[in-house]
Amino acid sequence: MEYTPTKILLVDDHELILTGLQALLNQEPNLQVVALANNGVAALNLLKTHAVDIVITDVKMPEMNGIVLTQNIKQQYPAIKVLVLTLYNDREYVTEILNADADGYLLKNVGQQELIKAINHIVNNGTYYSQEIVSILKTEMKEKQTQHTTLQELSKRELEIINLICQEYSSNEIAEKLFISKATVDVHRKNILQKTGVKNLVGLIRFALQNGIVQGF
Repeated sequence: MEYTPTKILLVDDHELILTGLQALLNQEPNLQVVALANNGVAALNLLKTHAVDIVITDVKMPEMNGIVLTQNIKQQYPAIKVLVLTLYNDREYVTEILNADADGYLLKNVGQQELIKAINHIVNNGTYYSQEIVSILKTEMKEKQTQHTTLQELSKRELEIINLICQEYSSNEIAEKLFISKATVDVHRKNILQKTGVKNLVGLIRFALQNGIVQGF
């Protein structure tokens, strides 16, 4: 059976990291590193000439950092996924990366299998944040103790559906689990996006984490 491997652009200002990741990922039959860049400017130039499914980028880099790079990719190439792979777990970085709509956030102490799992999950229209990143977001939410009036506008059913969406359930799977039709699920999805003011799955997950909606994520 023929298949097209996932095409990856790696962005990091450390050559050893780039070449090490390239060798690691190219061992996987369904992954292919097609280009390397040492900063965001170089990465954007490469995207003009290379077909890429996912960009894996560090945060701190010269000329253009990973946050600005992510923002540019999402504006110019919305179909391309972005996974941040970095040493930095500062709340400021975590918040800015999520606000830039990155599809995933991992720390560089991650194991090989989790990295590959994250890539595969993201390219299949999912998101992936390490447990450490999720914990940082939850802690920040608790410390701020911010109450969002939007929560009061969401019904119990909508909260259930948000929780399931964040656990990567499809509309069909949600319908089966809740014993409702897919059309009803789609109506709830539309209402949820309107009430929360988010535009996509990444925004919905961020909203759910910040408001303590997600269970078992």
